[in-house]
Formats: sequence, structure tokens, C-alpha cells
Amino acid sequence: MQLDDQKASGNVEDRRGARLVGGGLGIGGVVIAVIAYFLGFDPGTAINVAEQVTAQRETREVPRGAPADQMGQFVSKVLGSTEVVWGKVFQQSNSQYRPPTLVLYDGQVRSACGMGQSAMGPFYCAGDQKLYIDLAFFRDLQARFQAPGDFAQAYVIAHEVGHHVQNLTGAFEKTAAARERASKADNNRASVRMELQADCYAGVWGHHAGTMKQLDAGDIAEALNAATAIGDDRLQKQTQGRVVPESFTHGTSEQRVRWFKRGMDSGRPKDCDTFSGSAP
Repeated sequence: MQLDDQKASGNVEDRRGARLVGGGLGIGGVVIAVIAYFLGFDPGTAINVAEQVTAQRETREVPRGAPADQMGQFVSKVLGSTEVVWGKVFQQSNSQYRPPTLVLYDGQVRSACGMGQSAMGPFYCAGDQKLYIDLAFFRDLQARFQAPGDFAQAYVIAHEVGHHVQNLTGAFEKTAAARERASKADNNRASVRMELQADCYAGVWGHHAGTMKQLDAGDIAEALNAATAIGDDRLQKQTQGRVVPESFTHGTSEQRVRWFKRGMDSGRPKDCDTFSGSAP
């Protein structure tokens, strides 16, 4: 990628190296819960309040802005590129884009959606409008999934930003309401549609990044390779030796590639409707 002229985003929290006590609740939180019990208050409520205060304190203490290291700079510039693209796209619809915060962490992280682990891979939390990435995933992307390249890494970031776009446009809320009444199989199908739309939105960003002269020859192939590598069918075949379509939550390799290409080819979010008709 050609990101030398791209301004790095300041919407980054660098929590790498931060230590979480007790897997999420510190000693102070336990003390508060005990005191609450003896005073007749609900300890669960006290713990929730303590966790929120701890999370707010951690957020204030971690460095904000573009990190100085090479990978931190790369991530910040990719995020900055998504801010430029989605800012213009929303402006064309007479809307204002509110960019998310990207959190870098090691091992585990506290979010408004609960504790996150690096084994989960990158994720987006609608509760705090933040995307969380342990950079170890990029090493896995190359070594375990055989999907090297900087644009493959950028695709992962753009996919999580795509979930933020879904949150801003109401897709998250609408889907969550429908899934409360749905079966597990229907929930899985809804999850696939959400993930494929985020892939398509990643393609929309890639289209505009290309018009901004930020792509190198071979970059698109890197993203398509990454989308193929993390399809549900391919991952299940690798890990359990068989494919169980009803358990898919992200889509097959073919579906992920197809929807990314659709967004990449058109550059229009309206072409990313994975919820209509017989899609995906």
C-alpha cells in the first residue's frame, strides 16, 4: 500500500503492555462488592459500577493518538484512510460520519461488550463504538492462514470499520432485535449476512483507496486471499476435518470473496445489501 501521504488517525488507544488484574475486576472491585454485601446493597450492581469505573480509568491512562512504532503507524494510517472514505460517503448522503476508536492490545482487553481475548481475533463492540485488534493476529494471518501482505491486514481493519458503519446506519440494532426472537440457526444466518455486508463495506473502502492512489499492484489479490483464508468452510475443514454449513457465522470463502469484490468494483454501499432477496 502507498500510505506515505495519508494522515494517521488520532482515534487510536494503545493498550499494548497494559495489565488487567484478575481477568477484569481488580482487588478494589472485590472490596467494594464485599462492603456492598454487608451494607445490604446488591453486590452485582456494585461490581458493575466498579468495572465501569476501572474501564474509564484505564481509558484515561492509555496513550491516545497514532503510536510511533511501524505497525502502530500502519494501523493508524489505514484507519485514517477509512475515515476519509466514509466521511465522504456519508456526506454524499447528507449524513455525518462518526469515526470509531481503534484499540490495540496484547492478549486480553476489557470492552463494553465484555472481556476480549486475542484468540477471538479482531472484533467490533457496538456498545463503545470501538474496534479491538491484537496485532498478533496479523502474524497469524501470514503464518497460519497463509494470507500475507499489508493490504490483507488493511482488509481486516476495514472489515471491522464496516461493522461500525452498520452500527451507524442501524443495521446492528435491527438485527439484534430480530435475533432475540430467532432460533440458533436463524441467528447464524443473520450473523453471516452481517459479516458479508462488512466484507462488502471493506471493498467499498478499497475501491476509494484505489482512487486515492493508495493501492499497489497485487494489493487486491492479497485481500481476496485473506477473505478466502478465513471463510467458515475452509476454517472448519482445517480445524475439524468436516464442514457444517448450519454452524457458519461469517460465510464461506466464496461468499466472502464475492461480497468484497462487489464493494470493491462499485464503491457504493447500496450495493452491499446482504439482507434482501436470496442473498448471500
